Amino acid sequence: MGQLAGKGLSAWEISKLLFYMGVTVVKMVLPLTILLAAIMTFGDFGERYELAAMKSAGISLLRVMRPLLIMVILLSVLLYFFSNNIIPDFQRKAKNMLYNIASSRPALNFTPGQFIDTVPGMTIKFDEIKGENGENVNGVFIHKVANSYEDNQTVVAKNGKFVQAVDKHYLKLILYNGYIFQDQIANKDFKEREKQANQAIKFDSLVQHFDVSLLLNKALEEQNITDDYQFQTYNQIAKTLKKKRKDDKDAFNTISQDIVSQQNGYVSYIDKIKTDKKLVKQPFKLDSLKGDKKMEALYYAHNKLQAAKSAYQMKNDQIIDIIKYYTKVVMYQQRIISYSFTCVIFFLIGASLGSIIRKGGMGLPVIIAIVIFILFYVINLMTENIAWKGEMNPYLATWLPNMILLPFGVWMTYKALTDSQLFDAEKYKAFFKPIIDRFSKPKEHQRYQ
Repeated sequence: MGQLAGKGLSAWEISKLLFYMGVTVVKMVLPLTILLAAIMTFGDFGERYELAAMKSAGISLLRVMRPLLIMVILLSVLLYFFSNNIIPDFQRKAKNMLYNIASSRPALNFTPGQFIDTVPGMTIKFDEIKGENGENVNGVFIHKVANSYEDNQTVVAKNGKFVQAVDKHYLKLILYNGYIFQDQIANKDFKEREKQANQAIKFDSLVQHFDVSLLLNKALEEQNITDDYQFQTYNQIAKTLKKKRKDDKDAFNTISQDIVSQQNGYVSYIDKIKTDKKLVKQPFKLDSLKGDKKMEALYYAHNKLQAAKSAYQMKNDQIIDIIKYYTKVVMYQQRIISYSFTCVIFFLIGASLGSIIRKGGMGLPVIIAIVIFILFYVINLMTENIAWKGEMNPYLATWLPNMILLPFGVWMTYKALTDSQLFDAEKYKAFFKPIIDRFSKPKEHQRYQ
């Protein structure tokens, strides 16, 4: 919002962009909504003794749940098609809209009166930004960031205008009525630089191009929609995974070959020493060295070990990145289906809990629903993090929260069918009363005190 609000975008454009991005939360919100609605509905039935009246009339709880269960299954199927077809399309629209905003409204990346260093190699300031799309600027200051061996260049102009560039990854700025101040120290020795050779050029118009690909990518990465697999359907992701497995196999083979070849170098050297002592000179013994020579040998040996350690760490990081990306793709694909099953599981849990606690409204049911959903979400995150480390199969990590909650939902349904007093405080007091009485001191009767 900080990048969009007050930068020339209309309320409709901002709302449209937020709507495109907000559609992705539907697949997480629908299971929670079903859970809360089930608890509230059946809790209200129990609170007003409607469930008791139905059971006395011979209508079982399963028969009461049947039409709602059918409706939840239909919603689960709709959620699958929504996650498989609608969400990827909206993700693509959000990315395209952000891209078009950054391309057609370049001033979105700048703030009037402030120095901006996000453009690579440049420090830019505009005193004023105006126009319908923020294309007109006044008081332009552009400084090229250079090291001590490059020419420093500063451009100052009275005004300028952004125009559409041929390549959308670049901003094209036409400047009017300004000066170019530039040092001329590149490729010169120290004595020549002491002369402080520089030049000032006055211009009527000057064209500047800025590479904004990093700005665009940063804006997209902050919305977490840069990965192409998020724009694909279930079957398209399956093809992507097939290609990804082949590419990963080739990458693992390359990494393993590098490590094995490095190890073989040391092994072959040792074998030559053992087999042919004439061809290969025996390495010296460390104890035979003294003073600086010994410290120098230890220093080089330490550097060699550090270099080998850094090489192995770099290979390990590459393997972790490959596994993490593959896991993300697999889990994104499987969640298209798994969240639909979560809706049915949450309905079983919600309907059973509602009929047991017999409390409707927005009080206790909301608390119970939030606690159960947080439990599901925590398990989801835990399995996701474990899978990202390569310590769990990503398919199992995706379905494990459902596998844990399904037995709980079946057990809760069984308890609701048998009219279990699961949340009856008096029942638990009676159960623990012998233990409490055993460890508590008996009180004397008032008459004998």
